[in-house]
Amino acid sequence: MELEVRHLRVLCAIADTGSLHRAARELGVAQPSLSTQLRRIEHALGGQLFVRARTGCRPTPLGHAVLSRARPLVSELSALVTETRAAAARASGGPRLRIGATASRALPGWLRRLRARTPRTEPTLQMDVSANSLLAMVASGRLDMAFVHEVEGSPLRVPPGLRVRVLVEREPQFVSLAVDHPAAARREVRLGDLAADRWMVDSTVDGEWDALCRVLRSAGLQPDMLHGDYLTAYSLAATGEVVTVSQPTARPRSDLAIRPLQGDPIGVRLLLAARTEAELDCGYAELEEAYWEAAFQAPAYREWLSRTGAPAAGAVPPPPPARSAAPCTEQLTGRRVPAR
Repeated sequence: MELEVRHLRVLCAIADTGSLHRAARELGVAQPSLSTQLRRIEHALGGQLFVRARTGCRPTPLGHAVLSRARPLVSELSALVTETRAAAARASGGPRLRIGATASRALPGWLRRLRARTPRTEPTLQMDVSANSLLAMVASGRLDMAFVHEVEGSPLRVPPGLRVRVLVEREPQFVSLAVDHPAAARREVRLGDLAADRWMVDSTVDGEWDALCRVLRSAGLQPDMLHGDYLTAYSLAATGEVVTVSQPTARPRSDLAIRPLQGDPIGVRLLLAARTEAELDCGYAELEEAYWEAAFQAPAYREWLSRTGAPAAGAVPPPPPARSAAPCTEQLTGRRVPAR
């Protein structure tokens, strides 16, 4: 087998994540396929590159030597691809603002505000349950910025060179349950009130499964845990089959209650990431306005903000006056940015 750049990316991903499972998720391949590929790479190079253990994978001395040469090559190729794609977008009049995001109620308002700028900015949106995947896409130039959440206790892998701006330092995560669930009558739900319930969590969301397991163990609970996407989880929660974690900005339905958890044991940090501070400036103000608009439209979150005295609790910030988006447009198209 002839060694290719994609093989070097595999080695870097395994070393960076410390796990074949996590590396496979990051690369978007099945773990058995990645294991087979690693064996072929090791066979081609003539030695073992990683020690596999129950706690994960760590490079051997030979692995360290290979990685020291592989990382600069992968980095240089990524820079080449980024610059070429940017040049191609400028030449073809392609998308001006490529946005990635994990799920959020703030997205419609964010896109609406970006389009309302003068001159008009036309954003494109790519959704992904994996914040780490979105950050990698920003670093490689496939996205201009990404709005992601970082689950408490599971730090994101922010690629070198990315700039990150915090939108909310700690957003509490609420619980969704059927409106006729006994705990729904409470203003705050205690974890103990849900001891007999099954939980459904999307384990493909970076850090979410582990965070909930830690919180439940700390409360002395060992409920049944089901894997499932959140659309399915909300449908099952409405019928009383499960309870599930919910963003506080979620709006209640006639068959579904959204409640804070007592003590706010689960939290996430909301971040906007881009390659430069100027690119962050191109979308942060509109995102901030859109987020707090969504926050105060959600009754449970609005009440929580008022009760806890959290920063930004109060009236929805008024929309800003129309302003020119020329600095952002010029930054994203590679032309000179005027002094601010």
